[in-house]
Formats: sequence, structure tokens, C-alpha cells
Amino acid sequence: MADAAQDKPADQGSGVALTTLLSVMFINLLGFGIVVPLLPFYAKSFDAAPWQIALIFSAYAIGAFFGEPFWGRLSDRIGRKPLLISTVSGNCLCYLALAFAPNVYVAFVVRLLGGLASGNGSVVQGYIADVSPPDDRSGRMSLLGAAYNIGFIVGPALGGLLAHPSAGHAGFRIPLIVCSALSALCATAIVLFVKESRVRHDRFTHQPSRWAVMGNAARNPIIRRLMSVTFLAGCAFNGIEYVFGLWTQARFNWGPQQVGSAFAVVGIVAAINQIFLTGRLSKKYGEARMLAAGMALTMAATVAQASSWETLTIIICLAVAAFGQSVAWPNVSALISRNVDWEHQGQYLGLNNATGAAARLVGPFIAAEAFSMHVDAPFYVSALLVLPAIFLAWSARRIRT
Repeated sequence: MADAAQDKPADQGSGVALTTLLSVMFINLLGFGIVVPLLPFYAKSFDAAPWQIALIFSAYAIGAFFGEPFWGRLSDRIGRKPLLISTVSGNCLCYLALAFAPNVYVAFVVRLLGGLASGNGSVVQGYIADVSPPDDRSGRMSLLGAAYNIGFIVGPALGGLLAHPSAGHAGFRIPLIVCSALSALCATAIVLFVKESRVRHDRFTHQPSRWAVMGNAARNPIIRRLMSVTFLAGCAFNGIEYVFGLWTQARFNWGPQQVGSAFAVVGIVAAINQIFLTGRLSKKYGEARMLAAGMALTMAATVAQASSWETLTIIICLAVAAFGQSVAWPNVSALISRNVDWEHQGQYLGLNNATGAAARLVGPFIAAEAFSMHVDAPFYVSALLVLPAIFLAWSARRIRT
């Protein structure tokens, strides 16, 4: 089923439409980046217990886990544009509701719904796959990753400027209202500038169920390998992100400012690479090879990180790991879109994104358990998780059914 999407000729979407779609992902991560660093302080303004703070953190990932496959499947049937408008509008309302949430339980529900609405990555990826020739997909998917990274660089800085924790709960309303306004602007741009990428046909109304899609994914040798890569590598990398602050504090007595600066370096390296290099490298060497190479490079940098002895080596290892991940990840969605029917791209991309959301839930628990045994253990556990992912990615290049 190689390049299955080729049986539907790709329309060359306008530059304005593609730019608007990239802004959707940027807005998603900008809002995420603004809110996440503020969440502990926001929750404390309700006098929340530590377990309640953790619950608010996890609510977003839980919502995305259910949202990604649902929106992807629905967009295959009714079109990408209506789902983009509704999910971004839903996100707009959730940010506004979070600004005026009366207690921590309402905040949890709003975060859950916000994660559900923000789980529209599969819809955007499906649109890009719809309008891109197969050989250009990894490059365009990498631009989505760049939008993510830029959003995560700008978001925390903007949130820090806008928030006023000393004012109590009301001090967090301004950044949340800004997030809501940005989402409203993005939804308006989708209405005005994005052209629907799919033509509705009666045959699209009879789609396999979610369980049938999961069964088909398990039987497809390429999709099975790629989803395993997403889960294993996702657990590893999200776990490292979770414990990185604790590790640098224990080893080097770093504080939030140093950790934030380090992650800014990661975002900058990844964004530059995804804009200028990822697509070219994938075209030249092949998507599966670059996926495996990126994972291998990241694993090596992760192991080296545990042996870092000063700030410079930490930053170098982070930059190398960011380079490896930015080379690797866009190829997963590109390979999936190549190897499934055009009618069902959104479903399979959504299922893969849901697998990534599950990894965001599981990975931090694995890393936390490893950290409790030894301060450097999460890095070695992460490398062990990525090792089979490298071989799975490499083997996918040979299987072109």
C-alpha cells in the first residue's frame, strides 16, 4: 500500500492557507507554553493540594488522547475545515473559561476539554497530507514541528510578562484572555483563508470504527512499527523533559531561569533545523533512514547528558538531542500518510497522535521512578527505550507493501 495517498492527486494548497494552518499549531503551543509554567501558581491560587496540581497537568494530555483519533476520523468524513474551526473555537472558549474558573475542580474540567479541543493535530497533519505530494510531506510536516517549537519558546516568556501572581487568582486572567483572543483570531483566519482540502463523497460516510482502525494498524507492518516508535521514543523523551529540572537542580543547583534558558536553546535549534534541513535530508536519504538516524543521534546525546560536568556540555548535549529529534519526528507522520488510504489519513494520524499523548502520560512516571533510584538513571532508561525504536524505524524502510 506504498504511497497509498497518491491515488488522490494532491491539490497545491495556497500559501495563505498553509501559513494559516501553521499558525493553528503555533497558537496551540503558544497557549500551551503560556499556561503550563503558570499552572502550579495558578492552582496554588485555589489553595490546591499537590495531587490536584498534578491532576490539572494531566487533564490536558488525557483530553488530547481522546481528541486526536476522534477529530482525525471525523475530519476524514466531513472535511478538515469545519473541524479546524470548531476545535480552535473550542480552545478559545476553554482559555476564557479557565481565566474565570471558580475552583480547582472546574479548572480540571476546563483543562480536560481544552486538551480535547487542542487534539486537532491530526486534522492539520491530514490537511498537509491532502495538499502535498508524497515527496514534500516530510518537509511540510517539519514546518508544523517548527511552529510547535517557536510557540513553546515564545509562550513561557509571554506568560511570564503577562502574569501577576502577587494579585492572586485574578493575576492569571490576562495571559489566559490573551490566549483566548489569539485562538479567536486564528479561527477567523481559518474561516477566511483556508480552503477545504477534501471533496465529500458518499463512500466516505461509511468508515471503519476506531477499533477496526486499531486492528488494521496492528496488522499493517509499517504502521505498527511507526506507532511503536512513537510510543517508545515518546515515553523516553517526555520522561527526560519531566525530570530535567530536578536533575539539573540535584547535579548543578540550577533554578527555573537556567532550565528555561536551556529549553529555549532546544526550541531554537529544533525550529531552525525543521525549517531549513529536515525536509531536504528526508528527500535525499529517505524518511525511514532519517527517522532511525535522528533517534540514534538523540539516544547518544541522552546517554552523554548523564555524564555532563558543566553548563556548556549540558547545552551541547541538549542541542544535539534537539537536532536528532527534529530530524526524526516529522518523518513519522509523513510515512504514515504514505502508507494508508487517502480516505483514512486523518484516522491513522489521529491514532498515532493519541499514542503520543499516551506516551506523555506514561513517560514521566517511568522517569520519576528511575530518578528515585539514582539521579542519572532516567537518561539510561530513556536510551534503553529508544534503542528498539531505532531498529523499528530502520526496518520500516524495507517494508513497502
